[in-house]
Amino acid sequence: MKLERNFDILDQIVKEHNQKIALSIKRNGRWENFSTDEYKEAADNFSYGLMALGFKKGDKILTISNNRPEWNFADMGMGQIGVVHVPVYPNIGPREHRYVLEHSEARMVIVSSKEFYDKIKPLAAEVPKIENIYSYDKISGVPHWSEIVELGKKNKEKFEKKLPQIKESISKDDLLSIIYTSGTTGRAKGVMLTHYNFMSNVMAAAPLQPVEAGERWLSFLPLCHVLERMVNYSVQALGLEVYYAESIDTIGENLNEIHIHGFTAVPRVLEKLFDKIILNGKSLTGIKRRLFDWAVELGMAYEDDPAKRKPLYDFKLSIARKLIFSKWIEGLGGELKVVISGGAALQPRLARVFSAAGISVAQGYGLTETSPVISVNHGNYPTMQAGSVGTILGNIEVKMAEDGEILMRGPSRMVGYYKDPEKTKEAIDKEGFFHTGDIGKMENGVLWITDRKKEIFKLSTGKYVAPQIVENRFKESPLIEQILVVGEGEKFAAAIISPNFHYLHGWCFKNGVKFRDNTDLVRHPKVLARYQEEVDRINKTLGRHRQIKKFELTCRDWTTETGELSPTLKLKRVYLKKLYKVKLDHIYGYTKDFGDLGLNNGKETQTGSK
Repeated sequence: MKLERNFDILDQIVKEHNQKIALSIKRNGRWENFSTDEYKEAADNFSYGLMALGFKKGDKILTISNNRPEWNFADMGMGQIGVVHVPVYPNIGPREHRYVLEHSEARMVIVSSKEFYDKIKPLAAEVPKIENIYSYDKISGVPHWSEIVELGKKNKEKFEKKLPQIKESISKDDLLSIIYTSGTTGRAKGVMLTHYNFMSNVMAAAPLQPVEAGERWLSFLPLCHVLERMVNYSVQALGLEVYYAESIDTIGENLNEIHIHGFTAVPRVLEKLFDKIILNGKSLTGIKRRLFDWAVELGMAYEDDPAKRKPLYDFKLSIARKLIFSKWIEGLGGELKVVISGGAALQPRLARVFSAAGISVAQGYGLTETSPVISVNHGNYPTMQAGSVGTILGNIEVKMAEDGEILMRGPSRMVGYYKDPEKTKEAIDKEGFFHTGDIGKMENGVLWITDRKKEIFKLSTGKYVAPQIVENRFKESPLIEQILVVGEGEKFAAAIISPNFHYLHGWCFKNGVKFRDNTDLVRHPKVLARYQEEVDRINKTLGRHRQIKKFELTCRDWTTETGELSPTLKLKRVYLKKLYKVKLDHIYGYTKDFGDLGLNNGKETQTGSK
């Protein structure tokens, strides 16, 4: 498999696989399939249509879309003529959308739905360079993307001989895409990625996946997410059938309908999947419940290294897999081979219990700037070790700076940040190494991430705290949905906790705790006592300086829509610290007391909960 440009994938699968189902999506209650020939024809016609509209190499088109075959038709159609694809998250705010629309210098915007069109139309009207907005869905009064395809069909004879010449002129080092980072701490940066940035990553990572041509892959993470896009390229190159989930809410149903062999997820999705499994287990009674609890406990103690597992453990595990874990796999469609996890740190306990169940979770590590994969867990021990991010890809060089920062160099490293040479120079040193901003170590042949360099803080005692490590430990609790750990310059570490309200409501029902709403709930003495008990329990597993001495509960979930999480579900730390400033001031004794917890203009006001 030799791939240099994204459209080389399309040419390869038409030649080598000729699939009846290359891409599929469920619409109006039925799966709509597209063969490789139909895929190729749609992409070519889209290229012809863009050429007829005067688009040329270096022009930019911005897309805001859900996952669908049309995303691929447009992406390949752009790549074939050197047009730069700028895929953008739909759930960022209007200010960020307005910035990207103007900064990217896009000539055209394609949205997937009326919802996105209504958001973008007034913003695009303020950007003179944008010539038109098209939609994948049919919207009254809005140009449909098929108009470009139809224009291409009409001009096929004119451009049919010219397209291969243009494709031949596209270099592997030409710009394929600009991806704007989610901007958890400030304004998003436009990461410039070439065709070969992506394709080198595809070629290095694809052989590590335990899937084969003709098998089925489910896609639901946004295709503007760099990992989902790379995996989307990768599984297509391997000849898999790619199915796009109806929505995040139908993943379970789609898994079972299609009997999927693999999918990509962020850790939060896997956490929710595990929580659902545990919740179903709690509904069991008698011997079934005892067997379920026994199997989960056994799974939590799983060791990847066979030498560390005693024969008796493996015997018990074989029984657990037959009686309990086989039901988990059946619930996921019965044929699942691998789950690729990325975007944030996966809790080691989840990696262990899924491995014990026979579900391979390939936890990887990388950034948008690295296209994205730097390392990945795969196969069996020693290339699969829970808590690590696996082995370094063969075409990538990694070294550690003096302060432990991970530096990478290789063909998947970005060109730089669009229209920002200063930040590019800060990120890429004179030797060509990209500074990831992550702290890590190489141990036992694999890479371990310990924290984000910029997020590590020092207490006034001189001790350093890596908040992600502490946060992941606390998020293992079913009571805690999200947690922000703070303490820069303070005597001790503290936290703002967003409860798992679904679990908490059930606990309240069982324990006779009555409340009006979540605002009332998080102030209830019994609830606070239960959380204090949980914090004390987890603190015992942490070093003294990492322990949470004080905490406050928040009365609502943290989401991308309300601004606490980035589109990739990472904590927006700067925003959260501002949002909960009064709570934090109260924790550290800067204020004596304050009023009731409530909502102010849609934002949570900060009050004491303890």
